[in-house]
Amino acid sequence: MFIHGDDDHDLGHTVAGWSGAGIAVLGFGLCGLAMIRASGLLALAGAAVLALALLTTWMLHLAGWGKPSGPRPVAQWDWRVRDVTARDGHDDCLGCRLAGRRMSRPHVAERPAEPAVIDA
Repeated sequence: MFIHGDDDHDLGHTVAGWSGAGIAVLGFGLCGLAMIRASGLLALAGAAVLALALLTTWMLHLAGWGKPSGPRPVAQWDWRVRDVTARDGHDDCLGCRLAGRRMSRPHVAERPAEPAVIDA
């Protein structure tokens, strides 16, 4: 029995998620140490590491090592699976919009040009 019940769930474990979380733990540790030592310099260093965690996660998401919104097929649940749809951007994804990526929309068929009328 799993902690989330009998069903498997797509928990979104990705390279981007694990990398960002690991760097963020280091940043929070520095901020905690800054509180104990009453050091403004350590607090700034911790905040810089937290910003680095955010940027690292975002860049890895854009490179395809993150997860699109919503559930993924079971074959893509492993954390080492790359997201091939990241290049075009994800629908309703703030990170993709901030990067200037277009959301994937269905292609609209172009209307055929009207024939030219020649006056004789």
